[in-house]
Amino acid sequence: MSHHDKEKVWGDWIKELDDPANNRHKPEALDHITVLDCSVANMAGSFATSILGELGAEVIRVEPPEGDPARTYTPWGYMHMETGLGYLNEGRNKFHVTLSLEKPEGREILRKLAKRSDVLVETFLPGVMDEWGIGYRQLSVENPGLIYCALYTYGQFGPKAGCGKADVDVVNQVYSGVTSVTGEPPEDPENPRPSEVPTKQGNWMGWYAGGAWAAVAIMAALHYRIKSLKGQFIDVSSAEAFGRCINYGLTYYQDRQETIPRVGNYDVGVFPYTYFKCKDGFAFLSGFSDINWKALCTILNRPDLREQFPTIFDRLNIDNMKVMYKEISKWTETHTYDEIYDAVMDYNKNIGEGIVVPGRISAPMETFKAENWWARMCFEAINDPHYKEMTVANQAWKMTESPPRIKWICRPVGSDNEHVYNLKLGLGPAQLDEMKAKGII
Repeated sequence: MSHHDKEKVWGDWIKELDDPANNRHKPEALDHITVLDCSVANMAGSFATSILGELGAEVIRVEPPEGDPARTYTPWGYMHMETGLGYLNEGRNKFHVTLSLEKPEGREILRKLAKRSDVLVETFLPGVMDEWGIGYRQLSVENPGLIYCALYTYGQFGPKAGCGKADVDVVNQVYSGVTSVTGEPPEDPENPRPSEVPTKQGNWMGWYAGGAWAAVAIMAALHYRIKSLKGQFIDVSSAEAFGRCINYGLTYYQDRQETIPRVGNYDVGVFPYTYFKCKDGFAFLSGFSDINWKALCTILNRPDLREQFPTIFDRLNIDNMKVMYKEISKWTETHTYDEIYDAVMDYNKNIGEGIVVPGRISAPMETFKAENWWARMCFEAINDPHYKEMTVANQAWKMTESPPRIKWICRPVGSDNEHVYNLKLGLGPAQLDEMKAKGII
């Protein structure tokens, strides 16, 4: 099909070009790149290399002989075929080998692997790999094109870099400043209820932010290397990465010398812009600009609200937000979400003076069953050779020419030792048996 064909509607036209169902028949952007993932007990490193692996890189996951502690990250201790659910999501497309970097023999093997690799990712405390003689300072001498990415909460230099504290997701979140402004405000600051405290966001959002930033930096470094022929060192703090998501909080503090308080589901920048209880759950509604506020008040048949709170500054007053929330809830609580959606969309299409945006607050299983996600292959059921059929979250992006893909879910600890060590270093079964006896693999 021609990229210039205008006979089809946009949705049908673009689906034929970037439908994820056709990904496996297309080229891979990074299939010439080899990545060593030496991250330990850290989902930031794992997520970064998942992205690279999805885009075609050969990712060699280097675990200690007993396996990475990240394999145990799972709800209520539940294991699927001896692997935690968290790790199953980030073991994708990776060859898994074991190697003890605490032993000199193991370090020598890693040095040889790094000489043949394009990228190395690690999450040890700052300077540990350097002390072992396998840090960027040493490896870049033998491989000047090596791109070496180190992730740590406080970064590789600075007053806290040498504190010795382990990198954990919640510390990344709280150190970023985001946690302090997330959650419900206390009615009585001296005696806050359990729900009225600083609140972490989601599953490992600090780690995932760090991993995403690391992957972007690595791909930029790979692009730079094309002309320069030079590798480089990449220093990523997951706390800094998550802090980049703090929106206008830092700028507000710089200007006003005070912090934005926790306001729960209110928003000090836009309101109404939140969730309201309805007959069958919760519905999101927005109508914060003057014309959109007029539209929402028209749908509610509440012109008095528009007159009471006529400007955006009136609507951004916390006390006023509480009044508006209560009044809007009186209407939403008497309607189902579908009724709310129909009323809003009818206004948007037929009157159109301003726009109100509705949204359903979906339960996990509602999301899992949603036709739109499956049509876009947001989820994919994969029959993995070892872990059998599993449904996992797919990549967030669709691409027309070199799209990402999931080839396999994960591998057991050390399952690719023979393949990788033979292919990369020419080591045979007898040598591997000897290494295993010495605790090297």
